[in-house]
Amino acid sequence: MIAPEKAHRLTICALKSGMIGCGQVRDKVLQRSISGLDFSNPLGLAAGFDKNAEIPNAALKLGFGFMEVGTVTPMPQVGNASPRLFRLVRNGAIINRMGFNNEGHELIHRRLVKRDRKSRLVGINIGANKDSKDWVADYVEGINCFYDVADYFTINISSPNTPGLRDLQIRNNLCILLDAVLEARGQQEKKIERFCPIFLKIAPDLTEKELDDIALEVLSSKLDGLIISNTTFSRVGVQEHKQARESGGMSGIPLFQSSTIVLAKMRKRVGTLPIIGVGGVYNAKTALEKIMAGADLVQLYSSLIYQGPRIAADILQQLIAICHKDGVKSIAEYCNYHVEKWADRKI
Repeated sequence: MIAPEKAHRLTICALKSGMIGCGQVRDKVLQRSISGLDFSNPLGLAAGFDKNAEIPNAALKLGFGFMEVGTVTPMPQVGNASPRLFRLVRNGAIINRMGFNNEGHELIHRRLVKRDRKSRLVGINIGANKDSKDWVADYVEGINCFYDVADYFTINISSPNTPGLRDLQIRNNLCILLDAVLEARGQQEKKIERFCPIFLKIAPDLTEKELDDIALEVLSSKLDGLIISNTTFSRVGVQEHKQARESGGMSGIPLFQSSTIVLAKMRKRVGTLPIIGVGGVYNAKTALEKIMAGADLVQLYSSLIYQGPRIAADILQQLIAICHKDGVKSIAEYCNYHVEKWADRKI
């Protein structure tokens, strides 16, 4: 079996060469408009796949309506020592402790400037360097650096692989961060004369009180939406696997339950604020359930690794068939059907 990071590198190279592409799946029933952006379909590729903006347009040719580059930090960062990526194949799960490995703002910005922006939407997922003396300043620098090339931003404060980073989810810290980031957005909006939405990506490992605090802070700000959720410290569903003892965040199928519960709980707290649901999506059923639990859009990543490049096209075709069978004119009609069912469950 090819080592996970080597396999990932080979996939990036194949996409870069143009060897892989599944074409676009188009149907008006899939279109969504969120936070001032028009999405051709609600299925996105989450951050982590194309950390360095090597193949955003090639990834979009797999059928995704949008994708995220990153997580990107101001200075290049090698991340944690290898091995740091583990496949739990029979569970459809992945554990990683990559540590924001990326090539830094300058190089990644140069690549994105050259991108043909007639393609679908690309978000920039920004983070902080592990050894930075001012993490808030790193996020502000990300807004300033990428504002001219980003369709939207994701503020990633929920990775479990940078010690202390999740403390930015504490309300007082979050208030300081959001104030700084949104002020930077305001300055860039005046300078470039273009509005760029900002989403906050939170963890699934939060208490009800922590969800309350985040919701209150978000609603008191001009933040444009949430992404729920990042990877989890939990090993529920994979306890028997020998690699479950590895440190890092777990993604994939076992994350579906907890991430969807948090999604629904936050939907009840934030009202109509846009939410992107991510965690454990691997087919049309799970994608649609995220929407029913409160998501406006959904993302996947781990299932792409296990199912291959046709996953987006397959899911979208199945969603179209479901919509047509049910006689709905827009997939948005499914939104929030099952919020109460999921929100009533314990975290």
